[in-house]
Amino acid sequence: MSQGLQGFVGKGAGRRDVRLLFTCAGRRIELIEAFTRAARRLGLRPVIHTADIQRHYAAACVSDGVHRTPPAGDPGYVAALARIVRRHHIDMLIPLVDTELPVLSRARETFAGLGCAALISPPAVIDVCRDKLQTFRFLEARAIDTPPTWPVAEVLGGRSRCFPYFLKPRCGSASRGSFIIRGETELRAFARIVPDGILQRFVHGTEHTLDVYTGFDGRCRCVVPRRRLEVRGGEVTTGLTVRHAGIIRTGVRVAEALADCVGLITIQLFLTPEGAVEVIEINPRFGGGAPLSIAAGADFPRWLLGEWQGRRPRIRLDHFREGVMMLRYHQSFFLESVRPPAPGRSGE
Repeated sequence: MSQGLQGFVGKGAGRRDVRLLFTCAGRRIELIEAFTRAARRLGLRPVIHTADIQRHYAAACVSDGVHRTPPAGDPGYVAALARIVRRHHIDMLIPLVDTELPVLSRARETFAGLGCAALISPPAVIDVCRDKLQTFRFLEARAIDTPPTWPVAEVLGGRSRCFPYFLKPRCGSASRGSFIIRGETELRAFARIVPDGILQRFVHGTEHTLDVYTGFDGRCRCVVPRRRLEVRGGEVTTGLTVRHAGIIRTGVRVAEALADCVGLITIQLFLTPEGAVEVIEINPRFGGGAPLSIAAGADFPRWLLGEWQGRRPRIRLDHFREGVMMLRYHQSFFLESVRPPAPGRSGE
């Protein structure tokens, strides 16, 4: 069992409410609402707190407690969250953005000491997943198919070229700074834009994201493949659940290789025209498309809250309905009497 959470299984037994804190909450309303529904189905009264660096953010409109924090890279970030946890008796902290994972992972025991289960994998897992060059080496060493990957500098330094490549930051997030590189001119131009870049062999095929549930004990209990049909800004806007034995087996292999995951991890991969399954990224957190898996029957929030209550959820490896499609659209909240931000300080 994951060392950081072994004391939290059953900690909520007999409780009538559960207090949740979603960090870097932004626009993640669907996920928050899924936790709210799950808590109520389990007979709990959910008390939802959200935190973000912005003063105004959409998730605040569905929250009982709204908090503003410094950026994840700020030395005071963990202390700011710890104050919220202490003051509001938070039971569970759910991080939602890649950039905060390294610092929160190393602070798991801080939150545990405050009675709060931080749903985040240990530093060894986070380090492998955040650094995409490490991810490649990790997967290659365990014979899990993944496209060859090199630092840009190594390719520019003399390695023979085999275009196209996929260029992205070594520790990037949400597809920012990612480009298809089709020739030498593009390679040299975009290498200057992404100074910490890596190059992957470009993979032809259909892209899928896997939601892999590992709960409190790190065991792979469920894998839901989602075919990514439309993506905007790095987040899936149209997706479809599919049942593919080879893809599900790959999800199990990755989770078992990491060995000590917590909560949910998302795995991005391609299914090639030849039927190969090639893993390109691992993100150890709730992905933006997780609500599709939840809607298809893989009720991750209910399973997590059930474990916290001391229940033993009955979960199948393919605990989802195939052929469920998600079609996303924007929805707006309207606030009154909001003062405009000072010039050059958006979001204030």
